[in-house]
Amino acid sequence: MTHLLRADARENRDRVLAAARELFAESGLEVTMRQIARRADVGPATLYRRFPTKQDLVLEAFEDELAECSSIVYDGSADPDPWRGLCDVVERVLLLNARNQGFTDAFMSAHPDVVDFAAHREKLGRVVSTIIRRAQAAGRLRPDFVFDDFAVILLAGRGLTAAPASTRDAAVRRFAALIIDGLRAAGTEAGTGQECT
Repeated sequence: MTHLLRADARENRDRVLAAARELFAESGLEVTMRQIARRADVGPATLYRRFPTKQDLVLEAFEDELAECSSIVYDGSADPDPWRGLCDVVERVLLLNARNQGFTDAFMSAHPDVVDFAAHREKLGRVVSTIIRRAQAAGRLRPDFVFDDFAVILLAGRGLTAAPASTRDAAVRRFAALIIDGLRAAGTEAGTGQECT
């Protein structure tokens, strides 16, 4: 019974954090705890039991966002096929950013010193740079691609946050496919067995 309660509490926590991230991305940090509880389909008591203050919820939601980004990058790094790993990182980070860029921007504006975002970015940048070098060594990634190009891709992808929510994921996936096609090393065009999948 205790295990079931713990699983239920974890599920509630995850739903609250997902709802908070969505609402913060859509409307900024001024959304109310009541709105978050409603979106997560939990009672206010459940919400306040886990997150006594809105500040607690905002901080944990942002840390959750950073953890998801880290997970994407480390999953890509762990893929034995570095080209496939890089493709996965490009698409998934673009999707994450398109869904939650508004939240990240709002958080960084309101709490610039709470989280060492530069250290997070630097750490993940080293991992992405390693994936890039491995994909180039395997002959799958164009040899002139550097980490700064990856940063430009993410910057360009920020424009997709303006797409309607109903079509945003499809637009991001299309953008990622076009980008990935341009990253292929010469002689490894789509259809030659060198695809990401």
